[in-house]
Amino acid sequence: MNILFIHQNFPGQFKFLAPALVQQGHQVVAMIMQKTDAKAWQGVKLVSYSPNRGTTPNIHPWVSDFETKTIRAEACFRKALEIKKNGFTPDLIIAHHGWGESLFLKEIWPNAKLAIYCEFYYHPDGADVGFDPEFPSNDVTEPCRLRLKNLNNLLHFDIADAGISPTHWQASTFPEDFRSKITVIHDGIDTKIVTPNPNVALTLNGNLKLTKHDEIITFVNRNLEPYRGYHIFMRALPELLKKRPKARVLIVGGDDVSYGARPKNGRKWKDIFIDEVRPQINDIDWQRVHFLGTLPYESFISLLQLSTVHVYLTYPFVLSWSLLEAMSVGCAIVASDTQPLREAIIHDKTGRLVDFFDPAALAKEVCQLLDNTPLRAQLGKNARAFAIKHYDLKTICLPNQLAWVNQLGA
Repeated sequence: MNILFIHQNFPGQFKFLAPALVQQGHQVVAMIMQKTDAKAWQGVKLVSYSPNRGTTPNIHPWVSDFETKTIRAEACFRKALEIKKNGFTPDLIIAHHGWGESLFLKEIWPNAKLAIYCEFYYHPDGADVGFDPEFPSNDVTEPCRLRLKNLNNLLHFDIADAGISPTHWQASTFPEDFRSKITVIHDGIDTKIVTPNPNVALTLNGNLKLTKHDEIITFVNRNLEPYRGYHIFMRALPELLKKRPKARVLIVGGDDVSYGARPKNGRKWKDIFIDEVRPQINDIDWQRVHFLGTLPYESFISLLQLSTVHVYLTYPFVLSWSLLEAMSVGCAIVASDTQPLREAIIHDKTGRLVDFFDPAALAKEVCQLLDNTPLRAQLGKNARAFAIKHYDLKTICLPNQLAWVNQLGA
């Protein structure tokens, strides 16, 4: 087949699927929004597109999101016209439609099948919005804004032939009349590479060498923000440091925002919650807290392998790859009792679940695991076995994705 991928940050969720389709003999092209001099990536031909305008100043705030998506969709549409003129016609288009780019491609290739990556459908209640009472919207128009934010989803439902979603809960957020078109297959974790390593060592600041003999508490976000429970973890820190005088806390994540709103005062969430808890922590204990920023992937995996107890918290929202990678390396995990975590963390089997809003309970669970080496080992062993059984890239996820693609092509 001729297969066209659409993802502004390609490869994104398609980093394993697209090269595998090349290996099967398909001609694979990817349209990307990044500027690059590369003509191809792992056999995938790369075609860049770029918007020629920005969002209109002072446009109605409810429609600014859709205008942005329309601008990107137009840029993708015009570049697709060039691709067609140059002789490429896809049999199948696989798009992460969340940014709008694939919205008009059926106008160019009406006979191509379109499959969309169904990451999340917005709801005014029952999911991320309104979940955390500490950060209420206080805006009676929020449901109106969210309804229009779903315009991109709704317009894609009319033209999409199929969908794929990484978790059952994320698929369940989509309306029932489209849900039957969604197949649930995770992107996959290469459990042969993401493995336990008892001999792992990590050096911080060029002089502090940490090994599995050290007591390490890890916390990982793409960016440190409330959506991923950063504020809850920080509020558990004073008790954790007090009860565990030898523990070191390694915190990974940038200081920007990936999902939720930015602080209204122009500060960083990272600094806001450091300032909140710092008066409760003495200077000596604070030296055992290490903010590592963002890490190269190899160092990130080493950090997980080093972890004595790993903490993962999230609003009811998109599940992070990092949670499944932590399971794959055999971490003993304490996680928030929120969806979609319950698909992967079974309490007392593959990890421990705690109330998202209870820092004291979080600290207690972490301390109990730090005191119980046999339980940590069993939870880590079970977590890895679960990851291999349900999320392994080469034996589960990628074969199922390829079968899904080939079925669409048939």
